Amino acid sequence: MDTRILGRSGLEVSAIGFGCMGLSHGYGPATDKQAAIDLIRSAVDRGVTLFDTAEIYGPFTNERLVGEALAPVRNRVVIATKFGFDTSKPDALDSRPEHIRAVADASLKRLRTDVIDLFYQHRVDANVPIEDVAGTVRDLIGEGKVRHFGLSEAGVATIRRAHAVQPVTALQSEYSLWWREPERETLPTLEELGIGFVPFSPLGRGFLTGAIDETTRFDSGDFRNKVPRFTPEARKANQAFVDQIGALADRKGVTRAQTALAWLLAQKPWIVPIPGTTKLHRLEENLAAADVHLDAADLQEIASALSGIEVQGARYPDALQQRVGR
Repeated sequence: MDTRILGRSGLEVSAIGFGCMGLSHGYGPATDKQAAIDLIRSAVDRGVTLFDTAEIYGPFTNERLVGEALAPVRNRVVIATKFGFDTSKPDALDSRPEHIRAVADASLKRLRTDVIDLFYQHRVDANVPIEDVAGTVRDLIGEGKVRHFGLSEAGVATIRRAHAVQPVTALQSEYSLWWREPERETLPTLEELGIGFVPFSPLGRGFLTGAIDETTRFDSGDFRNKVPRFTPEARKANQAFVDQIGALADRKGVTRAQTALAWLLAQKPWIVPIPGTTKLHRLEENLAAADVHLDAADLQEIASALSGIEVQGARYPDALQQRVGR
């Protein structure tokens, strides 16, 4: 697989990474452990080098899974994990310096490694100055426990303040054909500062694949049950969006998922999406998107086709949306 460098950091990773969250968190029951390990190792065999996890996924179980799966190939991969939640309380944030240090030490053990390649603040903590957060990660880098600093869902003012203390290697936020808000302020800021972008949910939490419609029923533990964009009414209204993507995909002989991922890759050379899956054939489908070329005419066709469609439903419930863009 082709590789990309995240901004001006020098951190080189596969053009498409692997978001590991869904193997144990967020979308219903966890995948069988051995099956999940086999899938992660299959991704490595196919050229994936960027693997994304977080202590909150589970909590803790996803980091342990990723650590066990990647231990035999640790020198070939880049592991990203995150801090910033108080795992003892529902949805509570905690980015105090002492907590960041404790999370780093615990994550290193669960990941079976002596260094975290990319350490993200999972959500901005309004109670802790971002300068203190960046300074703590800077110290962890100096101690050899962390290699690169990242932010997730941070606003441009926070990104600038953090970057002034410790250069930010990557921002991780949602970005896809049906969530393009980062184009307004975030992408220009990242380009100016030389920061890479790692879009999560690049396939719209599965909706852009065309495999979900208004009749789809999610597991009771599936996060999408709480998302306004995934009500049956919203899914019915948003089907027109997927149909337009499908029209181009069919003409090019590729899938909707591949079109959506190829579109992201075509936006900037320092964008590295991290789709997740629990199935080998979906992994192979996603990775094949790196070989799909969308030329200027294709991109214009997509822009024109989707310009008149307004996606229905918020991407987060109100309580979660309030933590985005701080």
